[in-house]
Amino acid sequence: MSTGANSLTSILYALGANAAIAVAKGAGAAYTGSASMLAEAIHSVADCANQGLLLWGLHEARRAASPEHPLGHGRAVYFWSFIVAVMLFSVGGVFSIVEGLHKFGAPEPVSDAWIAMGILGFGVIAESVSLWGALREIRKDRGTRSLWRWFRTTRHSELLVVLGEDIAALGGLALALAFIAVASATGDPRWDAAGSIAIGVLLVCVALMVAFEVKALLVGSSTEAETEAAIRACVLEQPEVASVFSLLTQQLGSDVMVAVKAQMRPATSDVGLVEAINRVEGALRARFPQIRWLFFEPDVRP
Repeated sequence: MSTGANSLTSILYALGANAAIAVAKGAGAAYTGSASMLAEAIHSVADCANQGLLLWGLHEARRAASPEHPLGHGRAVYFWSFIVAVMLFSVGGVFSIVEGLHKFGAPEPVSDAWIAMGILGFGVIAESVSLWGALREIRKDRGTRSLWRWFRTTRHSELLVVLGEDIAALGGLALALAFIAVASATGDPRWDAAGSIAIGVLLVCVALMVAFEVKALLVGSSTEAETEAAIRACVLEQPEVASVFSLLTQQLGSDVMVAVKAQMRPATSDVGLVEAINRVEGALRARFPQIRWLFFEPDVRP
């Protein structure tokens, strides 16, 4: 697992972009009466709250281990990432669908559509900057994996959430622009209401995808397969190790727990065996600084 990605940077990019967009969209929705614009304003406000929750999750994850939580609080970031997915589903997606259905039944004309479209254009620029920031950090973590493969295998839940939010936001802005343009061209405000429904459906779909991935981390997941294979190879490279019987890993936020059962080469004494194990553990920690807990058990073949 790469340790170069900075989740805090991507979250701050997203927070700054969404705060600016929320203000612009809210003013535009109040002035034009656009349902699509209102749906986008609510979406941006929800995104600001979501970034706040992710920042809190990172803070919680850094809390020290305690007798009640001997392996630390690293998984706290997974919990708050899951809450963000729920908010994206409910506050963003479901609200937009309900608002669109209401406006569809009682359509209201969109006034000064060009203002709404200009604000949405600004939103596209700001969200593109946020997405650029997220992708820049993701590139440090995903290596040679495709973006989709990274999305399915990453243990950086907060980066995963920010990416999902940014993609949903850009998609929602594009939909809002398209539907407002059609409503303005046809004079039929039901197109604007349909845009709100389409935005809501998009947000619900993204939220479900993010929630599904974060749920696997929340329940408990090993570290990434490539990292686990590299840890096993590192153990086998050590001259003190004859073979590895089992190796278990667990991702705990940015930290990793590793448990190894291995056959050691003969040592001259008990003290020599302990020193050999310590050398192996030192080599592992030097190569994989994300390992916070390491349990090494020597054993022999039955």
